[in-house]
Amino acid sequence: MGLLQGKIALVTGAGSGIGRETALLLAKDGATVVLTGRRIEPLREVAALIEEANGKAVARALDIETREEIFAAVTWIKESVGPVDILVNNAGSASKVLNARFLSEAEWTSTLNINLTAVFNLTQAVLPDMIAKGEGTIITVSSLAVINPNLLGGAAYGAAKAGVKNFMTFLHNTYRNQGIRATTILPGETNTPIMDNRARPPLEEERAVMMDPHDVARAIVLCASLNKSAVIPELHICPTFMRDTSADIEIARWVGAPANTPDMPKK
Repeated sequence: MGLLQGKIALVTGAGSGIGRETALLLAKDGATVVLTGRRIEPLREVAALIEEANGKAVARALDIETREEIFAAVTWIKESVGPVDILVNNAGSASKVLNARFLSEAEWTSTLNINLTAVFNLTQAVLPDMIAKGEGTIITVSSLAVINPNLLGGAAYGAAKAGVKNFMTFLHNTYRNQGIRATTILPGETNTPIMDNRARPPLEEERAVMMDPHDVARAIVLCASLNKSAVIPELHICPTFMRDTSADIEIARWVGAPANTPDMPKK
C-alpha cells in the first residue's frame, strides 16, 4: 500500500515539467490525482500514463487566473472525487519583460495573479474542508529567485514568488495546530518547458547541468507523504553545478527597452 493511499491530490500545471512528474509520483504512492492546467490534452496524456500504471487520475482544464473557475473546480472535485487532501500549487509563469524599468503594469499584474493570487484563491477554496477534517497539506512551488532575485526570473516573478513564500509561512504559523501542513519548495534552475521562454533560452549543454523536474517532484512528494505528525515548512533544492548566467542576465536586461533608450548598448 502506498503512503498516500486514499488521499486526493490537486496539482496545478500538471501537464508538463514539475507538475507532470509530481502527479505521476503522487499516483504511484496511491493518491487519486486531479490534474489541472490551461490545456486539456496534455492533462489527458498524463492521466493515461497514470491509469496505465494502475493509478487513479482525473483531468480538468482550469484557468487559475479566474477565482470563480477555481472555486467551481474545487466544488466539482469534492462532489465527483472527494475533498482535497493535498494541494500542490505548481503552475507558474514569468513575464516576458524582466527589467522593472521597462515592465508594464499589466504584465506585472498578470504575473502576480498566476504566481501569488491564484495560490491564495486555491488555498481559500480547499482550506475549509481540510480544517473540518483536521488535516491537510498545501505545497507551493516558489523559487530560489526569492533568495537571489535577478533578471533571470525578472522583477515580477521574484516578487510574486517571495510573496507566496510569505503566504505559506503565514499558513504554517496560523493553521498548524488545526492539522494543516504548509510547505514552500524553492527550486533553482530546472530543465522544464518554461526555459524556452527565457530571454536567452539555455543551450542543451546548459540544460544538461540543471535539475531534472523529477528531482523537484521527489522533494514535493516527500513533503506530502510524511506522517501527519511532521512537516517540512521550507525546502531549498538547487543544481549541484553552478553555471555562469551573466550572458543570460545581460540579454534579459534589455528586453522591452525602447529603441531610443540612451544607455542601451549599440548592436
